[in-house]
Amino acid sequence: LVYLTLHAGGTEARFGGFGDRIGVVDLDGVILSPQPVVSELKKFGDDSSIKAIILHVNSPGGGVAASEEIYREVKRLRSEKKKKVVASIETVGASGAFYVSSACDKIYADQGSIVGSIGVIAQWVNYGDLLKWAKLKDVVIKTGEFKDTGNPARDLTPAEQAYMQSLIDNMFGQFIKAVADGRGLKYDDVKAIANGKVWTGEQASSMKLIDSVGDFQQAVDETAKSVGISGEPTLVRPEKDRRTLMD
Repeated sequence: LVYLTLHAGGTEARFGGFGDRIGVVDLDGVILSPQPVVSELKKFGDDSSIKAIILHVNSPGGGVAASEEIYREVKRLRSEKKKKVVASIETVGASGAFYVSSACDKIYADQGSIVGSIGVIAQWVNYGDLLKWAKLKDVVIKTGEFKDTGNPARDLTPAEQAYMQSLIDNMFGQFIKAVADGRGLKYDDVKAIANGKVWTGEQASSMKLIDSVGDFQQAVDETAKSVGISGEPTLVRPEKDRRTLMD
């Protein structure tokens, strides 16, 4: 698997009803799938009573494709639905989670938040020596030189190493471009700092990787004001799936 990886404030509500409402979508934990985040964003995007959306981020990142799908949905909501989407990074918004955040109109992060980790990693365990110790033999029947690239029972060949590096480099370029486009920065400027490092929210602010050092409540207050909501907005969170014993 290839990875990009390293609630408070307002009145709570659920879907339905009217008023000065801001949708809150949690991007929480490792991003293994674009769901349910994409579907939650779509529901808020289609709800005319939702004046803006806050993506509440607490994630070290995750899968490349899953992160990209969420990124594209945020961009779609902004361009097609004309919704304001803001990211509020809590403890961590790194790698794939920062990829997603960079699609937002504005990024808030606490001073001590962990932000960044612009990079891509592919990783697995080579247990070939364990098989030899156990006197087991790996047997592979394949239809091409690269079909079993990454087989954990053996080392990569030089050709496979170059092949895997080319995939990672391509994904890395996509990541850099997404951050540059979302943050309004030059590609080369982002590439210069895209070495996998993370920074605190305070450091990231001076690097223009975030817009403002502030907590979730500040993100709520300033987002409400920016979309013409006076006073305390109603925060709307998606309905959680109800599961039964049969599920």
